Amino acid sequence: MSEPASAPLNGDVLLRVEDLAVAFPVTEGVLRPREVASIRAVDGVSFELRRGETLSLVGESGCGKSTTALAIMRLQQATSGRIIFDGTDITELGVSAMKPFRRRMQMVFQDPYGSLDPRMCVRDIIGEPLVVLGLARDRRAYRERIAYLMDLVGLLPNMAGRYPHEFSGGQRQRIGIARALALEPDLIICDEPVSALDVSIQSQILNLLMDLQDRLKLSYLFISHDLSVVRHISSRVAVMYLGSLVELAPADEIFRAPRHPYTRTLMAAAPSHDPLAEASRPRAPVIGEIPSPRNIPAGCRFHTRCPDAMERCSMAPPPVTLSAGGARVWCQLYSDPPAAR
Repeated sequence: MSEPASAPLNGDVLLRVEDLAVAFPVTEGVLRPREVASIRAVDGVSFELRRGETLSLVGESGCGKSTTALAIMRLQQATSGRIIFDGTDITELGVSAMKPFRRRMQMVFQDPYGSLDPRMCVRDIIGEPLVVLGLARDRRAYRERIAYLMDLVGLLPNMAGRYPHEFSGGQRQRIGIARALALEPDLIICDEPVSALDVSIQSQILNLLMDLQDRLKLSYLFISHDLSVVRHISSRVAVMYLGSLVELAPADEIFRAPRHPYTRTLMAAAPSHDPLAEASRPRAPVIGEIPSPRNIPAGCRFHTRCPDAMERCSMAPPPVTLSAGGARVWCQLYSDPPAAR
């Protein structure tokens, strides 16, 4: 594999998410349904994404990673909070006002087959964004653009007339990446883009994404639960638990010295490729089950399973502590002044 991306942490902010929340109502009744509760899938998430960097969102299944991505793309309406893209608040923009931003924000989905229309050939799949936004000047320019995009992602242009079922999983994901690149975006959200692929193909797709980032100056919001993938591709890592962030730090720092108990648990649970290291490393088991997002615990959301939990953890939400290097951790363990620890 090539070297991971290393964007400067003081770069310009392309995307800013402020106190984002997404809730889904729980209703009862058929003829007259009424809301009896809500599922807080995302609750108070804030972060920044700088130009040219890869920020990874990690956490267990169901923690709100994909819902956060869909809200940023305006494919899921946010309940509250703000989404600021390149200085413009896009949270409440209408369809026509969002069009210029649709060009600059694209998404690569998890399923490389389900995200492609099986009735369309590859040429039309990749070129559809150009047609929708009226950017296909003429047939010749359209075909030349498709051929360029296919070559860019490692596909032969003479395969443009084929259909998705005629390609392997890795090739289908390359088609999805080419489609995302068609409009020359600034931001690409990658939602588990390699989780459905074989390990050897995962490496190829990751290297492709990193090469494209260098060539095209792209910014990635990368969603994954595979920490080995995240470590390889990330500039910074944000850890989510039950709809909220618990830690955000540069990738090398968060893998070298995770601070939040939940982050340490994730690192300890990640399998190692070295059998001897796997057999000898210490374990950090987590007690209990993940609480329901319908009944989120008071105080710190992780306190019901945390080995370091204190009485105050159940009484108030944890404050955020900012380190000199820009890392943030939401935990009561770091809320006291140094002399009191």
